[in-house]
Amino acid sequence: MTDDAFAHPRLATLYDPLDPDRTDLDAYLGMAEEFEARRVLDIGCGTGVFALLLADRGREVVGVDPAQASIDVARAKPGGERVRWICGDATELPPLRVDLATMTANVAQAIVDPEGWRATLRGAHAALRPGGRLVFETRVPARRAWEEWTREQSHSVTEVPGTGAVETWVDVTEAAGPLVTFRWTYRFAADGQVLTSDSTLRFREREEVEADLVAAGYAVEDVREAPDRPGREFVFVARRD
Repeated sequence: MTDDAFAHPRLATLYDPLDPDRTDLDAYLGMAEEFEARRVLDIGCGTGVFALLLADRGREVVGVDPAQASIDVARAKPGGERVRWICGDATELPPLRVDLATMTANVAQAIVDPEGWRATLRGAHAALRPGGRLVFETRVPARRAWEEWTREQSHSVTEVPGTGAVETWVDVTEAAGPLVTFRWTYRFAADGQVLTSDSTLRFREREEVEADLVAAGYAVEDVREAPDRPGREFVFVARRD
C-alpha cells in the first residue's frame, strides 16, 4: 500500500514545496555522467524531480511509481512530456534496456517486505542492459536516524502557493527491529483540514543488502557515502553482469 503522502492528491501536491532542497540528487546526476548513462529508469520517481533533471540533460528517462497522484503531479510539470511515466513498480515493467536504474531518497527502504524487495531487485536487473548499474541509498542502521524524528525537531509551518499555510510534524509510532514506523501530520490553515500519512522503513545492514544484490545477479561494484550526509548513508553501486 502506498503512503498517503504520495497517494493522496492533496498531499502529493505538497511534496515539492515542503522539501524544496534536493541537493541530495546531485550525487545521482554525477553518477549518470560517470557511467555515461543515456537511458535511465527512476524507480519510485514520486513527483518526478530527478527524472525531469535527467531529461533536462538529454537523458531518455522512464519514471515508475505506484502512487498515481504523484505521477499526475510529475506529468503536469514543465517538460513532463519528455519522460515516460508508469504507474506501478519495478516488478511489472514493460521490456526495457536501460544503462542505469536508480532508487533515490527513501525508496529502497520503503520496500519493507523481503520478497517485495527481492522482486524489485530482480525487476531492475531485467530492465538493465548487461553492464548496466543499479544505484540506491539506505540509511546506516547504527546511526539510528529515527531518534531525531521528533515533533519538536520537525514542526514547521510552510506557506504553499495556491494552498496557504500548512503546518507539519512527524512522530515515530513504533521502532521494532529493522522496521521503523512514523506518522506525518498536515494541518491546512485555509480550511482546517488535518491529514496524516503513516510510513514504515526497513533499516538493512550493509551485509544484508550486498547478499541480496548478489543473489539477484549483481556484482557489488562500490559502496559509497552520500556526499551531503557523510557517515549516514550507504550508496550502493551494483552492476548487472
